[in-house]
Amino acid sequence: MSDSKTSRNRTTIDKDLDKFTYVEEATTYLSRSYVALGFGFLFLVVVGSLAGLLLAENSHWFLLTAALVLGGYMALNIGANDVANNMGPAVGARVLTMGSALVLAALCESAGALLAGSGVVSTIASGIVSADQFARPDDFPVAMLAALVAAALWINLATVIGAPVSTTHAVVGAVVGAGMISAGAVALDGFMLVAIASGWLVSPVLGGLSAALLLWLIRRCILTGDDRLAAARCWLPVIFAIMAGTFTLYLILVGLPTLRGAGPLPVAAFALAAAAIAYAVSRPAVIRASQGMDDRNQSLRKLFRPPLVVAAAILSFAHGANDVANAIGPVAAIFSSLGQGGIAAPGGGLLLPVLVVGALGISLGLLLFGPRLVRMVGERITRLNPIRAFCVLLATAATVLLASAAGLPISSTHTAVGAIFGVGFYREWTMNRERRRRLAENPVDLLAQPDGSEPADIRRRMLVRRAHVLTIVSAWMVTVPASGSLAAIIWLLLSAAL
Repeated sequence: MSDSKTSRNRTTIDKDLDKFTYVEEATTYLSRSYVALGFGFLFLVVVGSLAGLLLAENSHWFLLTAALVLGGYMALNIGANDVANNMGPAVGARVLTMGSALVLAALCESAGALLAGSGVVSTIASGIVSADQFARPDDFPVAMLAALVAAALWINLATVIGAPVSTTHAVVGAVVGAGMISAGAVALDGFMLVAIASGWLVSPVLGGLSAALLLWLIRRCILTGDDRLAAARCWLPVIFAIMAGTFTLYLILVGLPTLRGAGPLPVAAFALAAAAIAYAVSRPAVIRASQGMDDRNQSLRKLFRPPLVVAAAILSFAHGANDVANAIGPVAAIFSSLGQGGIAAPGGGLLLPVLVVGALGISLGLLLFGPRLVRMVGERITRLNPIRAFCVLLATAATVLLASAAGLPISSTHTAVGAIFGVGFYREWTMNRERRRRLAENPVDLLAQPDGSEPADIRRRMLVRRAHVLTIVSAWMVTVPASGSLAAIIWLLLSAAL
């Protein structure tokens, strides 16, 4: 009897302790949320204070300062929302911890924004809406300010509810909405809008096809051979060399104009040298890492961890180069229209400080607010291991780098999620094809499943969670009209107040 009472008492005490633990965990979570909000607010205060001091003698100092603060706020939202594209697959594949992924992303995002971000900035600043078409010159900066506010608010809402919407869609939609309400459709550059929209349609398809093709090549060259370890020792250094050479070529052509001006032969020599160094360094490293491994896929996945980290870093660089324009492009347009043209011109004296605001804002946003969407993209769409995650990141990075080199603001979110879907659907296709082949050879054994599975389920297995496909695609479809409508409303309010 006493044992029964003791058991009940212990159960009650344990329940009370569990409740206390839950309350303590909830308090810690809320405290961290408030700390993150506090650091974000402090960043905006610092940006506003420095801008106010440096622009105090300018007659438009208030509008310019507000633009920089809103650009910083937009950058925080981009970092919080878009880090999922870069690090979600690596975290989902258990290659990087959340903390190390966020730090790596912050460093590479900043480098991409500062070294290669100016090209796409000019497209957002002056390629969508023409300031010359505005009846009153003062309407253009107000329209860009409204676009900043609308895009930032919409992305902030998407981050809170956990929807990985595209910041590029939000910014372009907001710029179009503000431009149309303030100057009419005549102010829009139709050719540029068609080019941007085409990029939005092509990028997820290209990302998905590229990722599926990479996975097919790796399976064919490494995973299905008689000696998979020997194949990995042969091909992984080649993969490192191609990544290093291609990225060096991109960096010279886009981010280092001094070297670009040296001519094609020196540029090619730099790229080949980077590829040769990467091969020479990675080959002995791969051989050492593979010593003592057995010839199983599980062992081979471990060898893909270093390439996966490198691919994640390259994608973060590419994202910084492309998506910093979403925060800084409207700011550059405002400064340019108010006579501060240096901010929008490559090499201008004011461009670097504004790029720094964008780079720091993106980095701080992903460090403070990014983990939630990393889990959404990295784990909830389809199951990823290091090999599949590597294919996703490398395909996405290649697509985004191509767009950045062309100055085209594509959606990195669109591309990354498309690549993840591509890998998932390719796995479905190969697995279901194999199951159908086995079913044709021996239908009795396969149909006699102990768990009572239906024959249709045995013939076809789904590896991509369709519910998340619908959720994410719906968020994309809503973003452009929602941010455009919100920008139009905000422009009406600002024009009435100013």
